[in-house]
Amino acid sequence: MEKIRAAVIGCGKVGHFHADGYVKSPFGEFAGAYGRNYEKTAAFAAQYGGKAYRSIEEMAADGVKAVSICTPHPNHRDLAVKAAECGINLLIEKPLASTLEDCDAIIGAAQKAGVIGSTVCQRRFYEPCMRIRHAIDEGKIGTPILGTVAMHGWRDMNYYASDPWRGTWKGEGGGVLVNQAPHQIDLFLWYMGEIEEVYGAWGTLNHPELEVEDTAVAVVRFKNGALGTLTVSNSQNPALYGKVHVHGSNGASVGVQTDGGSMFIAGMSNITEPPVIDIWTVPGEEDKLGEYVKQDSEAFLGLEDFMHHYHLLQINDFLEALQTGRRPLITLEDGRKTVEFFTAVYRSNRDRMPVRFPLAPENKGDMDGRLLQ
Repeated sequence: MEKIRAAVIGCGKVGHFHADGYVKSPFGEFAGAYGRNYEKTAAFAAQYGGKAYRSIEEMAADGVKAVSICTPHPNHRDLAVKAAECGINLLIEKPLASTLEDCDAIIGAAQKAGVIGSTVCQRRFYEPCMRIRHAIDEGKIGTPILGTVAMHGWRDMNYYASDPWRGTWKGEGGGVLVNQAPHQIDLFLWYMGEIEEVYGAWGTLNHPELEVEDTAVAVVRFKNGALGTLTVSNSQNPALYGKVHVHGSNGASVGVQTDGGSMFIAGMSNITEPPVIDIWTVPGEEDKLGEYVKQDSEAFLGLEDFMHHYHLLQINDFLEALQTGRRPLITLEDGRKTVEFFTAVYRSNRDRMPVRFPLAPENKGDMDGRLLQ
């Protein structure tokens, strides 16, 4: 099949992962980039053999059929809607948007234009994360009845100072829930299913300079009767780990440590520990934990460029979906579920009560519960 011409909007740290992915993908080719600063955009595009565009319309006229949107998430909506209206398919960095209103605008524009959209959650493509999904699908743990997320990380003020939008409600839309936890939230929901209600709370515990939260907790009841908990924080120095565990109705448990040691920061640090299965008590397979840890570690550390590898896997999935007309593994609707989850935590903290699903956008003037009244 003919390769799909793809471009990047937003030439910051994460944009390089996408441009590099389009260069390496067997399904696509890098056409160029678009950003607010034309000189910076031109240098970025030239680095990967592409051109700098002055508008999304110019991209479309040049035959671009797919675009990665890598700007700060409060800016996703307008760019995604415009790209969809121009007939360009969408790959949008996590989270899909900061608010449910923006998510619905993006999804509506994509549906109206008939374009395919996906949200970046590359940790789904980690070998241990896929192994857990397969175990659930094959009934190896019975039915998931309890899920837990623990992400104990660290961000210092140098991190927040690295971009002017970080650490602010307007520029970032939130803190650890919006920027660091979406990967674990996505896995949590992918494994556990549809939510009935969430009771949550958040605080800014040891970053007093920030507007946004650095810590959040939630208790979850799922529609199938399962329960879950989430604890996420940027307040543990040094960083410790990110874990997602699922416990089944037959008593078996499976789990993954997605992050360990110093937490990965795109464009600023490397992944220090490989993602591995860290719990595996499937009946008849209890002795496989050590084998899986060895396999996962060797596969990860054996990659020539693991920093870009899993983005490339998702880019390939997205482009192949465009070529074949199938759904990508991660859809825009999946991205909305993550935003719905962290919105529920903000509203629950505001109202001091559980929040029932599904959630619709609010217009109370408090950024969907983020601003305390």
